[in-house]
Amino acid sequence: MVLVIVVAVLALLAGLAANRYLRPRLITADDDEGMAVKDLVAPLLTLTVLLLAFVLVTASGSYGKGEVAARGESRALDQLVEAAEYAPAEQRAHIQADAVCYARAVRQQEWRTMADGKSSPAPSVWSTDIRRAFSELQGKPVFGMLTAADNKRSDEREERLTQATASVPGAIFWFLLATLTVTVMALGTCLPRKNNRGQLITLAVITALLTTTLCIIRDVDRPFDGVISVEPTAMAETERQADRDFLANDSAAELPCDADGNRRRAKA
Repeated sequence: MVLVIVVAVLALLAGLAANRYLRPRLITADDDEGMAVKDLVAPLLTLTVLLLAFVLVTASGSYGKGEVAARGESRALDQLVEAAEYAPAEQRAHIQADAVCYARAVRQQEWRTMADGKSSPAPSVWSTDIRRAFSELQGKPVFGMLTAADNKRSDEREERLTQATASVPGAIFWFLLATLTVTVMALGTCLPRKNNRGQLITLAVITALLTTTLCIIRDVDRPFDGVISVEPTAMAETERQADRDFLANDSAAELPCDADGNRRRAKA
């Protein structure tokens, strides 16, 4: 960091020195001739566009990974429910009921906390309870199927939570905002003062496009928050199917959790 700053400052000083001492020997033009402000705006605009495009690609990648992880977690949970059909009745009901409660906890509680880049302890209650049922199945063929599906679910959840955190650091976002501001101000400075309706409209369009790009970056950088967000659609479908499978084996059975995935209190 320090090296970059030092080199940049030395380059600036060298450029100013060259302008003062070498320019008279290399260029025969008058001292008041040279690049105008408008000639310097074009590279600035190009830099701004390139920076926005690069960061947009990075943020979009985070959004895509978050969506893939959310779907992968739902599929793994669905596989867990299906594999539980091969377990004895007691463990099957235990696992399928906990799977429904896990899906509810993710959809109703953890999805909201991910908007702030955080996780919720509620799903872990049920994933831990699921693994307790596994201990009673060690040595049976279904044990490997269940543990493989649960490990996949755990990995996908970890990836989902990782992508919930902003991938673009705040310092970079504020730098982009400052670059956008300087670029728009420089463009405005170079506009003619009269008969400039077309130029003003063009400047307004450019400003709107650059601002929209920055807003999109800010939005997709948090895949589970904002206007463009990943919805828990896949998890809701897995919850519905798991609940159906659970009730298919015992229609009078009661889930150990409420609609938000919180454990029910034991009745007195």
